[in-house]
Amino acid sequence: MSKIKGWLPGQLIPVDRAVPPKPPGKPVEEAQFRDVLQQAVSRAGPVKISAHAWKRLQERNINLGPEDLASINNAVERAAAKGARESLVLYGDIALVASVKNRTVVTAMGAGDAPGHVFTNIDSAVIVPK
Repeated sequence: MSKIKGWLPGQLIPVDRAVPPKPPGKPVEEAQFRDVLQQAVSRAGPVKISAHAWKRLQERNINLGPEDLASINNAVERAAAKGARESLVLYGDIALVASVKNRTVVTAMGAGDAPGHVFTNIDSAVIVPK
């Protein structure tokens, strides 16, 4: 048995506390994942409007200004932060379907087009006041 100077049998040996111990369990892992996800979302850039969505916006006489696009972009970012892939964005009286992963609005419709319409292939909805 090796001897440590000043140590008596049954006595605890102090450990260097320069590096704080990691707390056990998932909270650290979840916090790290959330941070990585938020960084990825913030690097993704502004939302794009697909050619199909632009055509629908023009056909339905829906005009979106810079403030509107910023609000829609924010909605897509919030959906991404929750892990959404395809989201319905209800922006005032406009309904937009966005591919969150691609950060692209894929189709759009106005209030007159929405009654009776069934939205498929979405996993989330974001309601944004206009």
